Amino acid sequence: MTDKFQIVGSLLRPQELLTYKTQIEHREDIQYPFYANFEGYQQCETKAIEQVVQKEIENNLTVITDGEFSKSMWHLDFVWGFDGVERYIADHGYFFRDVDGTSKYETRKDIGLRITGQLSGKNHHFIQLFKQLQAQAGDQQTKLCIPSPSHIFGELSWSDNIGGKDAVYENTQELKAGLVSAYQEFVQEFAATGGTILQMDDCLWELFADDNPNSPFTGEHMNQEEVQGLATEFIDMNNTIIDYGHSLGLKMWTHNCRGNYDSRNMGGGSYAKIANLFLKQLKYDRFFLEWDDDRAGSIEALEVFKDRPDTEIVLGLLSSKTSTLDDEERVVRLLDEASKIIDKDRLLLSHQCGFASCDGGNELSETQQWAKIHQGQQIAKQYWGSVI
Repeated sequence: MTDKFQIVGSLLRPQELLTYKTQIEHREDIQYPFYANFEGYQQCETKAIEQVVQKEIENNLTVITDGEFSKSMWHLDFVWGFDGVERYIADHGYFFRDVDGTSKYETRKDIGLRITGQLSGKNHHFIQLFKQLQAQAGDQQTKLCIPSPSHIFGELSWSDNIGGKDAVYENTQELKAGLVSAYQEFVQEFAATGGTILQMDDCLWELFADDNPNSPFTGEHMNQEEVQGLATEFIDMNNTIIDYGHSLGLKMWTHNCRGNYDSRNMGGGSYAKIANLFLKQLKYDRFFLEWDDDRAGSIEALEVFKDRPDTEIVLGLLSSKTSTLDDEERVVRLLDEASKIIDKDRLLLSHQCGFASCDGGNELSETQQWAKIHQGQQIAKQYWGSVI
């Protein structure tokens, strides 16, 4: 058994659970966590989580999650659990790049977020879910994945939630303060319940890479000083929560990718272009990074971690988007390249993202998913040896 292979968090949901999730997607007259609206839903979810936790243990995974089976989408369920937030079906979903690399691919549409009161993270449903995970995992190490505050700040501040008649927050600074406070309330309760690892997932970094053709922040018409100012604001907001988590004794991790929905991605942008911002300045203990294809650019971006000896980097060299096994020679070659920059003991291996960031999952079967996990474990064992 090796702890050098890790999963990002999510695994493919069973069909009986997806039946409920699909119904939720098309209803805006119901509010999170939806149990009262569907007979048998909570029992189905609890059973499915118990089964996937047991399967993770049986398959020698060393950091256990609930497979994200308790979520519909990787980030919005967390926001739905805040006091002061209402969900609704928007005019359109998020837009990803289709498999041809150019066409638009629209996601589910229940992504609308409306602020109805002061945000609060107290008594969040995720705490109850995590207590269940702890009980099911026994003495196994566990982690909880939530979206970063900067990611949610971006989505809320780019909507119609700020200013105007009856607005709860008059400007972005008020919104930021309210969101940080809500996160601190949640993190405090997570630590109090015995949590040790909090992973804040974040998919907005690449918006600030000027080699990302899919970013609204690129192009000669943009005020790059303002763009850099926003990036700094994102970093400061995340570091505020990271520091708070550290003060409570938590390990604070992050995962970054360029979008993952039905095996599609949202765009490009290399790590080299944002290394001195997000990689260097964010105070996470462990970074899960995406390097399954050439969109992430050169592995030399890891140079910024040289003077951070206590920081671990999980290289997402494997793909959760494909149904076939990965090119092992490529993986080992990139591990060797990374090991010339960062001490081998500080590196780990993973897929670039979870297998089901949103409930529908990527285009592969559960059998193929576990085959890909086993391949990752075997590569890690051969590369690092058996590390318990």
